[in-house]
Amino acid sequence: MTHSANHTQKPRPGHHRGPGRRIGRTLALVLPVVLVLSGTLAVTRVNWSGSSSDSVLTASAGDLSAPAKSRTPQDILRDRLLLELQEKDPGAALTQLQQEVDQHPSLAKHCVSIARALGRAAVRAYGPSRAQSYARPVCDTSFATGVAAHHNR
Repeated sequence: MTHSANHTQKPRPGHHRGPGRRIGRTLALVLPVVLVLSGTLAVTRVNWSGSSSDSVLTASAGDLSAPAKSRTPQDILRDRLLLELQEKDPGAALTQLQQEVDQHPSLAKHCVSIARALGRAAVRAYGPSRAQSYARPVCDTSFATGVAAHHNR
C-alpha cells in the first residue's frame, strides 16, 4: 500500500511568511524616521520669540550660503522689550522704551511701531482689559492703539 500524503512544507528560515510580515518590517524601518522628522519640523514651527510674525524656520543648502541679515537697532530693542514684557509686565517694557528713546533720539521714529507691538503682545499675554490698564503716554498713545487694534480683530 502506498501512501501519497500531501505534506505541507514548513517555510525555510529566512523566508517571508507573507505580505503582513513584509509590511511590518517596512514600518519598523520607516516609522522611526518619520517620527523624528515630524518632531523636528514641529519644533521649527514653534514661535519662540513671542512676536506676532508667522515665520517658519527652514534650512536649505541655498540659505546656508547666504550671509546673515544684520538686525537693526529698533528690531533688537523691540525684541528685548517683548521679552521684558513677558518676564515682568507691560509697564516695565514701556518705561524702558521711553528711556531708550530719550537716550537714543534716532529711535524716536520707530517708537510708535514698537509701542504698538508691545500693545499687541500685552493683549496676548494679559487680555484686553488688563493690557489696557498698563497704557501710558509713551510715543503718544501707540501702546493703547496696539491694544485696541489687536482686541478688535
